[in-house]
Amino acid sequence: MLTIEDLAVKYPGTTHRVVERVDLEIATGETLGLVGESGSGKSTVARAIVGLVAAEAGRIEIDGVDTTEGSGPGGAHRRRTVQMVFQDPAASLHPRLTVGVALTEAASVVPGRSHKEATARIGELLDLVGIPQGWSDRYPFELSGGQRQRVAVARALAAEPRLILLDEVTASLDVSIQATVLNLLRELQRELGLTYLAISHDLAVMRYLCDRIAVMEAGTICEVGDADAVLGAPLHHYTDALIDAVPVLGRARDRRIILTGEPTDPADRPSGCSFHLRCPAGPEARADRERCRTEVPTRTGDPHDVRCHYPLH
Repeated sequence: MLTIEDLAVKYPGTTHRVVERVDLEIATGETLGLVGESGSGKSTVARAIVGLVAAEAGRIEIDGVDTTEGSGPGGAHRRRTVQMVFQDPAASLHPRLTVGVALTEAASVVPGRSHKEATARIGELLDLVGIPQGWSDRYPFELSGGQRQRVAVARALAAEPRLILLDEVTASLDVSIQATVLNLLRELQRELGLTYLAISHDLAVMRYLCDRIAVMEAGTICEVGDADAVLGAPLHHYTDALIDAVPVLGRARDRRIILTGEPTDPADRPSGCSFHLRCPAGPEARADRERCRTEVPTRTGDPHDVRCHYPLH
């Protein structure tokens, strides 16, 4: 469904790449999770896929069509095929549009669909996300956070996409509401055959929702594989540190992974492995730091893909 090859992104007015050497594949009907610290480039990748930022280099292919340039047939295909649900529905929903008007506008973008047909879709869309049809006249401020996020999901579905990007969709919700939204997303995927790219810093959410996990550090992918494999037996030291940082109630830790220094700044990315200044690698790696300092790790696939000179296993 989605193929990204050697993607690089540089924002206007800057001289450095915030994303580089990103390679990803998502099969139809699959959910891929993208995790990493704030500033690691997760949302930038999603914005490049939907065309909110331009790719400086690389290739983005959606359902077999090259959409990298964002114009012409590729851009039209992307707009028909991909939708994005943002973290804060209070900000992404227009405060002066009722639920019904917002859904009608989104449904109207489907080629060949009249305004009357788009309006007729409102009830069906609200049913899909569990919102009473009578609420179509309500404004976003009259809804709870969970209800607004459901409306945001319905608005994405209105355009009949095949690929949906979920950018921290549960981050602003209470834990009990998070579970409801996650279950809704899984049900919609089964019913409609959707493909998801989910972005989150919450590893528990990613384990529940995703088939595979890709880990981003300093604007590039450092590890990708089945969710249980990546989160249960990580190969990259950065992934291991992310997992170790998750609090565990009622159980003492026999070890702690402490990363020194600040997260890598894309404007001042070091040579070699971008993580080597903070890496807690063992004695073998410390004895040969020159390689980490000077040589960019290549991607290996045993037992799953990782970019590290000295993987954990």
